[in-house]
Amino acid sequence: MKVLSTSKGIGGQLTAFRELVKRSESIIFVGSPGFCTPFAELLAYGLRGSGKAMMFIPNTDVKNARSIIAAPQGMQLGDSVVPEGDTIVLLGGLAMPRIGSTPGEVKAFLDNLPSGSRKKLVIGVCFQSIFEKEGWTDIIGFDHIIDSDLENCLKSDAM
Repeated sequence: MKVLSTSKGIGGQLTAFRELVKRSESIIFVGSPGFCTPFAELLAYGLRGSGKAMMFIPNTDVKNARSIIAAPQGMQLGDSVVPEGDTIVLLGGLAMPRIGSTPGEVKAFLDNLPSGSRKKLVIGVCFQSIFEKEGWTDIIGFDHIIDSDLENCLKSDAM
């Protein structure tokens, strides 16, 4: 994959994501439960008020799909839904060893997920190039990947 643009911070990540999904009508976030859920809610927050249907599927368990809704506290999981969407967002926690799913499981899931009459757009959102490092880009037909790096700095006057 070639680099189309670079940006910094959460705002840059949200801007890139909004641009990629501007023509999407219904977005399905797929990620490991707990770890990826807040990232799906954060990305969805950047789309609040857009009228796009959004939902979250833990791993590939469509029976436990939930809507993502706007609430006074931000975006959060809502009621059970039957997932159907034109855009699939695979979150990096899926590729973490011993936490997520295998790329083969996710590919089969993608092949069987209804998308209506439109071709599915498949976007990966991850940190530290996890999809590439774990070989997912060889198996999953990503249209785009938003890959972020983390830099941590712990500061304190208490020492």
